[in-house]
Amino acid sequence: MPAVTSHLRNYRPADFDALYEIDRICFDASTAYSRRQLRDYLRMRGADCLIAEDAAQIAGFIVTARQRDEGYITTIDVLPDYRRHAVGSILLAEAEKRLAAHGVSEVSLETATENASAIAFWQKHGYRKRGVIEGYYPGGRDAYSMTKLLPPNRKARS
Repeated sequence: MPAVTSHLRNYRPADFDALYEIDRICFDASTAYSRRQLRDYLRMRGADCLIAEDAAQIAGFIVTARQRDEGYITTIDVLPDYRRHAVGSILLAEAEKRLAAHGVSEVSLETATENASAIAFWQKHGYRKRGVIEGYYPGGRDAYSMTKLLPPNRKARS
């Protein structure tokens, strides 16, 4: 079992291949992002990518986007060996802090309705189901739309 990490850093273009492989490990082939999709999300205006790593490797990452006061979690990926060691929680807390610093007041995401562990993770961190999006994922799988209100940030910037 690898050491639990709390070392966070910003994404660098040299990380792309590792992030792509992690996404392929974390999600089945029908759900994982293609190289183009992942690259597009990382380049999107208002996008941010935060990486958790230990001395040996990248343990996980989170990609967010923002526009005005709305934020969006594109993906959070944590390698299986690092799950249940707070890596996802640490990534999420820092990502929310960054979004709030940019004036984001509400964050949204989608997660598969059959993914009980993901739903529990999001609910543990204050996200609430807003509705179901039928056929959101390939193969006709449904997703919950989930949201969380962030506390106001007095030092918010545009």
